Amino acid sequence: MSDKGKKQFGVWMDSHNATIAGRENIDRGAFVILEHVKNQGAAGNSNENSANNHEVSQTQKFFKEILSKVPNIDEVHITGTGQVQEQFIKYLAETAQYKHAVATESTANKMSDEQLLSFFSKHFN
Repeated sequence: MSDKGKKQFGVWMDSHNATIAGRENIDRGAFVILEHVKNQGAAGNSNENSANNHEVSQTQKFFKEILSKVPNIDEVHITGTGQVQEQFIKYLAETAQYKHAVATESTANKMSDEQLLSFFSKHFN
């Protein structure tokens, strides 16, 4: 199957921010920035177990918010810093709606929106 007609998305993310890019016309056209999403993170908590549980739930909420911006993924490339990309790919694989999506990852420092669009265009072409 050719890449034309596939719903392709790119996500740059770290633990606190995500920038989501997708095609102008969902399955064709140039890449455009769709959304910037912030993870509020866990507030301070004196109980380590409660703090950990809150952090996990905030991360899942962050992932759900990202996915609400990218319906029906065929292919997604996830890049950024830290280990959150691996967690996000695992989350995708465990979510029925996205388990057949092709997810790839790489590591990249924060980029401007223009650099990110160029990065995703090169990756998918």
